[in-house]
Amino acid sequence: MSITFYYSPQSSAGRIRVSLAELDIPCEIVRVDLRAGDQKKPDFLALNPNGKVPTVVIDGTPMFESVAIQIALGERYGVQKGLWPAPGSPEQLTALTWLVWGQVTLTGTLFRYMGNTSEYFPKEMHNEKQAEQALTEMRDLLRILDGRLDGRPYLTGERCTLVDLDLASMLGWGLMAAKIDIAELKNLKGWLGRIAERPAVKAAMAET
Repeated sequence: MSITFYYSPQSSAGRIRVSLAELDIPCEIVRVDLRAGDQKKPDFLALNPNGKVPTVVIDGTPMFESVAIQIALGERYGVQKGLWPAPGSPEQLTALTWLVWGQVTLTGTLFRYMGNTSEYFPKEMHNEKQAEQALTEMRDLLRILDGRLDGRPYLTGERCTLVDLDLASMLGWGLMAAKIDIAELKNLKGWLGRIAERPAVKAAMAET
């Protein structure tokens, strides 16, 4: 078994860093300096032609796109450790649904809102109407997530999985960066707190 993880702090690679820490599997971590342009060097582009992180090489095969990486890690390493549902189980279908929902629908809406409001993006790109629409959609999605967590500690049931780690890693940063208040969403707030207190998550976050 061999894993090389190409990583940059404060990027979408953080969600993969958390999963690797929780899975507790040996891996070589290579820091990619995005400001220096490491991601555009030929050696890196040979692994990921998009020139982005996260990128992993598992037993000699390069992978990119965090949702694909999470599924691969879950299926290959997570089942045995109780962090991914067994293949073919109803829980696996649920895990895939919420993982993709989180990375596509939820994250996409969050970044659409931030693209029209945040200092991370030039002010000339901001559009007030689009920001209002995205914020309305974001609040609706957060209520959906809060509802999913009503009566269950984690998204697929009683056990924390890579799906929880993935969504919580993104939201822990995203809600703060976007300045979205979730005080009224008690289930969501409690879930984020539970994930943040996991020792592996604390250790991974301390490295960023």
